[in-house]
Amino acid sequence: MTETRDGGAAPEVLRYTAFSSDPDGGNPAGVVLDADGLDEAAMLAVAAEVGYSETAFVTAPPAGLGAPPGRGFGIRYFSPLAEVPFCGHATVAAAVALAERTGPGELVFAAPAGTVPVTVDRASDGTRRATLTSVEPHVADVGREDVAEALAALGWAHGELDPELPPRIAYAGARHLVLAAATRGRLAALEYDVERLKAFMLRRDLTTLQLVWRESETVFHVRDPFPAGGVVEDPATGAAAAALGGYLRALGLVAAPARLTLHQGHDMGRPGLLEVGLHADDPRVRVSGAAARIG
Repeated sequence: MTETRDGGAAPEVLRYTAFSSDPDGGNPAGVVLDADGLDEAAMLAVAAEVGYSETAFVTAPPAGLGAPPGRGFGIRYFSPLAEVPFCGHATVAAAVALAERTGPGELVFAAPAGTVPVTVDRASDGTRRATLTSVEPHVADVGREDVAEALAALGWAHGELDPELPPRIAYAGARHLVLAAATRGRLAALEYDVERLKAFMLRRDLTTLQLVWRESETVFHVRDPFPAGGVVEDPATGAAAAALGGYLRALGLVAAPARLTLHQGHDMGRPGLLEVGLHADDPRVRVSGAAARIG
């Protein structure tokens, strides 16, 4: 640890990008690998100072996690404004950071949302990739009034939605409102009322809006406004990717086994690539991507 201005010990914050092997792509995350001595206020202060959409705080594993020695951990996630129950890109970042210390293989995280296994592999070119397995997803209907309020905050008309992908609340560790644009142009032109959307999301306990455009049956372009976390937009969102996989399967829009490709961050100048795997014999969703150290 380093020393703070008041003489206290400040945790070392590592910085990684997830869902890209290029430090200028994907979604940056802070990672604190020795967070056992930090309380919630300290974690929130670190996350606010880092300024990324989330910072992951890794702690000793809780009793009964069942992971091999040195391969199980507790983990918590904080945006600059609040704790979130699950964050995919910060999980990928933390897993790769740990794998650089202990080697690739299986890891198990005890997150607020539940147990999240992660496998880290290293490609022949040195790129590290992580695959997380979500908690079991579920999908719920959303009222017309809520859809109307979200669209009004976004400045979207109802006729600009894709009727084949109806609005739903999707969960795979965190809650996301899925809204599908009918055209790539509608998704690209994202300008919204930040305070109005933030207030709506806080009322409905939403982590992000998962805005999607379907290029083909298995290829999607996605964007995730995140004003509830103090960030205008999340560049690559693993939790929402897992939720989308559960949504597509639940609505019969894809059949397992399936592998989906999600493009995110291109409209922000931080392109990322997320792969979503659906297994026929397991309701949980796999989300895979590369990660790289920043700086």
